[in-house]
Amino acid sequence: MNRKKKKEKWVVAAKRADFPAIAQKFGIDQVTARILRNRDVVGDEAIRRYLNGTLADLYAPELLKGCVEAAELLKKKIGAGKRIRIIGDYDIDGVNATYILYRMIRSCGGEVDYEIPDRMKDGYGLNLHLLELAVQEGIDMVITCDNGISAIEEIQYAKKNGLTVIVTDHHEPKYVECREAENSEERKVGWDHRSVSGADASDTSNAPDASSGMAVCDRTRRYILPEADVLVNPKQPGCSYPFKKLCGAAVAWKVACALDRICGLPEREAEALLPFVAFATVGDVMDLEDENRILVREGLKRIASTDNLGLQALIAANGLNAANISAYHFGFVLGPCINASGRLDTASRSVRLLLAQTREEADLLAEQLKELNDERKRMTEQAVEEACALIDSGEYGGDRVLVVYLPDCHESIAGIVAGKLREYYYRPVFVVTDAKEGAKGSGRSIETYSMFDEMVKCDDVFIKYGGHPMAAGFSLERERINEMSRRLNENCTLSEQDLIEKICIDVPMPIDYITEDLVEQLDLLEPFGKGNEKPLFAEAGLALLGARILGKNANVLKFRVCNRAGRIMDAMYFGNVDEMQDYLEERYGTQRVQELFWGRGEGVTLDVTYYPSINEYMGNRTLQIVIKNYR
Repeated sequence: MNRKKKKEKWVVAAKRADFPAIAQKFGIDQVTARILRNRDVVGDEAIRRYLNGTLADLYAPELLKGCVEAAELLKKKIGAGKRIRIIGDYDIDGVNATYILYRMIRSCGGEVDYEIPDRMKDGYGLNLHLLELAVQEGIDMVITCDNGISAIEEIQYAKKNGLTVIVTDHHEPKYVECREAENSEERKVGWDHRSVSGADASDTSNAPDASSGMAVCDRTRRYILPEADVLVNPKQPGCSYPFKKLCGAAVAWKVACALDRICGLPEREAEALLPFVAFATVGDVMDLEDENRILVREGLKRIASTDNLGLQALIAANGLNAANISAYHFGFVLGPCINASGRLDTASRSVRLLLAQTREEADLLAEQLKELNDERKRMTEQAVEEACALIDSGEYGGDRVLVVYLPDCHESIAGIVAGKLREYYYRPVFVVTDAKEGAKGSGRSIETYSMFDEMVKCDDVFIKYGGHPMAAGFSLERERINEMSRRLNENCTLSEQDLIEKICIDVPMPIDYITEDLVEQLDLLEPFGKGNEKPLFAEAGLALLGARILGKNANVLKFRVCNRAGRIMDAMYFGNVDEMQDYLEERYGTQRVQELFWGRGEGVTLDVTYYPSINEYMGNRTLQIVIKNYR
């Protein structure tokens, strides 16, 4: 799949601080001090927590509104021998949250089982079908994880049918904007729980009575909350928890910690669950800052010693070493296997993996999940190829917002495909597929385009939609797909500059500055991910002395490079090899590029952004750089 290299704008971070003083105080290189400032880690305490934060730096579960009450209610039900059912979600966050609560409730002697919604049949989160089943089967308590904060009608049904309900979630609660300032004191009022985009919050003509939900007002919004027995969500109004960016599994773990203490279990019971908090935090693409950073780092430390047969088997099935698992493996190797079951099969298979009691069962389930993920990757590649062929053919002309109709694409991978296309073309992308009733789709956006806000402007096109600035999901009639594309583009105010990806360089640094000590010190900045991206360095005018194509799929370029100071080093490139070759040939000609591959490179130079690393091979350690961008 060849395409012309997209435009990029390279900028250097210019945040200021006393870097020599920071470096001296914390025993780090000034380069590392600059990176900390670029990540907005400011002040001695914040720097200490970032570099050396431990479990002692985590915020107490008691600070999380409803957490202790949930644990106390769980203990009461466990003591009374009541049947408890966990209702999770079908993604990596919901699966791990379900496992965390299940294991802790069982450790405390509770009679507990679980249900995971079917993506295709049930849709996201709590639904009436699952609650009807719980009532029929004599369940006494339902506890949600990674869902429930928006399940107003469903929880109303549950309460009317005698179920005790605890909601643990991390999503935003529904709300409507208030036109006039409200008294900040919380109070229970009747209000329409339907968060219809663009609704006039002053119009109460269709407001139901208080039984439809609980509305809590602050100065600018009316929050519509379910009337569960206990709500645990750092984003609910009135919760003063210091860190709001926990994933669903982390919220579940806080409840598990509180239950652990109330039931008098050893602290190691809760600590043993940290790898699954880390797994979900990375897999659900949460910001790796503050408490999340500590949770992931501490979870990764415990991977090698985990007693979980399922996680061990999944690591082995993917050919990995448990002693070397990083956030990258969670996000791009292991996590997609867990998500694949919820996309193409049932996420219950993933929960069964984590609960496996024998090595044979764990190995079988792990292999099945890997095969599902391999199939998901094949389907994704096929859909991306089809979409790129449509886009490159000129069918979309000068559209700044791409609405790509792929009728045969499996609806569960539409978001992944949209993300790939966004990456290739750097513009907002909506991928639409055929569904049982009409069409469904997912969108992925760029920083300068609020996807949800733009959908609000033409909300009459959609049957149903939701999302946030960077991603969205929706359904509509097939006949209105072209109208959706036309109206989104007519409303679009993106400029040409907005459609040029900005590459933010942390430090312009010549490769002769790289040492093994610096590379090892950069490890202090791990784990890397959203909110704590891997640092990016740059040097201009690197001469390419030679090149080789490596990898069984010929998907890696290895260069021998030399900078102006005469420092020679290996450089690896793991991006689109064909695209890079085309770029070099367009600039320097086919003959000179061919000579480069013969080891006789001369006059071929590149500006590159990179990350330094150490290559270990047969006991030898050599410095190298990994090229991220080039021009």
